[in-house]
Amino acid sequence: METICGIPEQRNKKRVVIVGGGFAGLKVARSLKEKQFQVVLLDRNNYHLFQPLLYQVATSGIEPSAISFPFRRIFKNRQDFHIRLCQVSRVVTEENRVETSIGTMAYDYLVIATGCDTNFFGNNALQQKTMQLKTTSEALFNRNRTIESFEDALNCPDEDVRRRKMTFVIVGGGATGIEMAGALAEMKKFILQKDYPDLDMGLMQIILVDAGSRLLSAFSEKSSQDVDRHLVELGVEVRLNCSVTGYQENRLSFNDGSTIETENVFWVAGVKANSMAGLTADKYGRGNRLLVDNYNRVQGLSNVFAIGDTALMVSEDYPNGHPQVVQPAIQQARLLAKNLINVESGKALKPFVYDNKGSMATIGRNRAIVELKGVRLGGFVAWAIWLFIHLMSIVGVKNRLFIFVDWMWSYVTYDQSLRLLIKPRKEKNITDIQ
Repeated sequence: METICGIPEQRNKKRVVIVGGGFAGLKVARSLKEKQFQVVLLDRNNYHLFQPLLYQVATSGIEPSAISFPFRRIFKNRQDFHIRLCQVSRVVTEENRVETSIGTMAYDYLVIATGCDTNFFGNNALQQKTMQLKTTSEALFNRNRTIESFEDALNCPDEDVRRRKMTFVIVGGGATGIEMAGALAEMKKFILQKDYPDLDMGLMQIILVDAGSRLLSAFSEKSSQDVDRHLVELGVEVRLNCSVTGYQENRLSFNDGSTIETENVFWVAGVKANSMAGLTADKYGRGNRLLVDNYNRVQGLSNVFAIGDTALMVSEDYPNGHPQVVQPAIQQARLLAKNLINVESGKALKPFVYDNKGSMATIGRNRAIVELKGVRLGGFVAWAIWLFIHLMSIVGVKNRLFIFVDWMWSYVTYDQSLRLLIKPRKEKNITDIQ
């Protein structure tokens, strides 16, 4: 029985319920035509978030609103399109319905695009004590924590404590890790020494740690070497083949017995797919991802699909599934929308074949690595390509303009104007202020 209010019962159309409004979910929703389907988008937020630039929010480069776009604005002219804010708790495939925090919803087709979350590899202590970078609230918390560390260090008479507050460890040598390390290094070089002239910036340490033998393992070895060299030039200490074993009392411990005294640990070491209750264990594979066929159908189910980070499609070229990045998610979503239309038209489904357009990462001003189908670029040209592609990927002209202005202001002035320490105000009863 359907209990979510305000959504009319579909008559001549099939209902497509999409769980998650990230890159994959948003692309499916935008590609389906309201003449053919009733579309219901379920998400715990009322906006789409451009996660690749969250690190710039965390380092005071851009405002969070610049990389967030309200769903209702995106779909304001769509007919028979419904958005509900809720937590989806369970899917009941035998009855073709999902259970949510606001009621149940029947579906004809279910699209699971729940994305992924930070992977702590079973270490709950790290989850509680480190900083992550998957949501807007986490990015803002990181920004506050970073700024507050310097304010506290300024008021601290003990040099060892100051050093601990000014030591930043980034765990994870993927794109997010090197981008975070590069952004902090540029803050130290161009901004922090001006903001805090009474602090000895020689005490500030930026340490990038990875358990692997090289940074950016998804890139070529030459690109990894270039990134390593650029980070060292920026003053970042890089530690490879180094696994974190614990973090207690501001002491980060490693498998080789070494430790680092720090109050600031950014954990970007890996991701795991967000699972959904109601699906049996045989539906899941490596990394908690849902096993899907070449049409993104969840194993053993004809009308339930998984796309993006939460989908595990095993093939000869990708025996461990496709990389959990933006391009596979968008391409799977685009094809799924076409296949749903094909199903309703009585046409054959088309299998998914990933078109790897390449990878890119930036280390900072005028420094980036771009690998596009056998072509490897670095330096200013790669940096300009990185800026352009990310800018064009942002939803909304206004958001692109805001980000472009922030980037140009920072590039010309060597400054960032968003170093605001904004703490949440303690809630109070309304009668307290009357």
